[in-house]
Amino acid sequence: MIRVGIVGLPNVGKSSLFNALTAAGAPSENYPFCTVEPNVGTVEVPDERLEAVHVLSGTRRSVPTVVRFVDIAGLVEGASVGEGLGNQFLANIREVDAIAHVLRCFEDPDVAHVSGSVDPLRDREVVETELALADLELVESRLEKVEKKAKSGEKEAQSEAAALRRALEPLSAGLPLRGEDFTEAEASILRRFQLLTMKPILYVANVGEADLPEGRNQWTEALAVAIAQEGGEELVPVCSAIEAELADLEAGERREFLSELGLEENGLDRFVHGAYHLLGLITFFSTGDKETRAWTIRRGTRAPQAAGTIHTDFERGFIRAETIAWDTFVEVGSMKNARDQGLVRSEGKDYVVKDGDILLFRFNV
Repeated sequence: MIRVGIVGLPNVGKSSLFNALTAAGAPSENYPFCTVEPNVGTVEVPDERLEAVHVLSGTRRSVPTVVRFVDIAGLVEGASVGEGLGNQFLANIREVDAIAHVLRCFEDPDVAHVSGSVDPLRDREVVETELALADLELVESRLEKVEKKAKSGEKEAQSEAAALRRALEPLSAGLPLRGEDFTEAEASILRRFQLLTMKPILYVANVGEADLPEGRNQWTEALAVAIAQEGGEELVPVCSAIEAELADLEAGERREFLSELGLEENGLDRFVHGAYHLLGLITFFSTGDKETRAWTIRRGTRAPQAAGTIHTDFERGFIRAETIAWDTFVEVGSMKNARDQGLVRSEGKDYVVKDGDILLFRFNV
């Protein structure tokens, strides 16, 4: 399961967005630190391909893959030294796979801004700086401990100390680690500490209704330029006010409302698709008599490891994978037709799974 932490300054729309995405009913009020404990909501990943495969397979049910969203307390300047909810916030965020940083990109005199004015570039820098300072404190503390062992000649400690010193330089300059060119060995060591600035970031621009459907204004344009200059993380425009309205509608009404706004998909879809792209994730499907299910794996995963996401025995006793692309399956209408036409391929251990593959694993344990 993917875990995405929703973060940002107070009153930028984090909890409103979380409520709309998960229908979890988290408190969302116009004052700082409304969110004290992290709110957690599990959301099904929208995927029209799953339903198409399910219907044609005639299975009893379809089971989507899910994303767990965690709405974490609003961050303020000085959090790394305990301001606001400080360390509590930072401890919660270390546990997620990716960070969704919500930035306010709309004016509203009825919604107070913790810094007094709307400036997403400034807000972004505040959060990034606090994360870097928190990582710096952790790295310095750990380095102080491990260097004693390294000086005694302990090889594992020497490798760890070298990786920590490598991370110390950018962090001391207030820079995130995600853009650094670490060796695989260094990255492996640093990942143990769940460093905040190594986590991939999805930037979410919370815009006003007037900015739809493109979701563009002077603030999002400036953000897009700044993000691109630093290597290009994802930027997804979302209007939390509209998402709140959509959450209360039935499926048919939701599609009609989106059409009126000129939108092809809602914020949840854009949010999840952005997270998938950011983390390099793809989906494959399994289908049988009982259920059709979606599974999430990293892009580049080979067939035996994909089998292991279903059950460890599948990977341990992997023989081969029978596969067909989902759109080819839909085109011919059934697995029987696909087999009769020779469209189901047999792939071995070196096969790299593709997004949208339907897979049947043959194994022996």
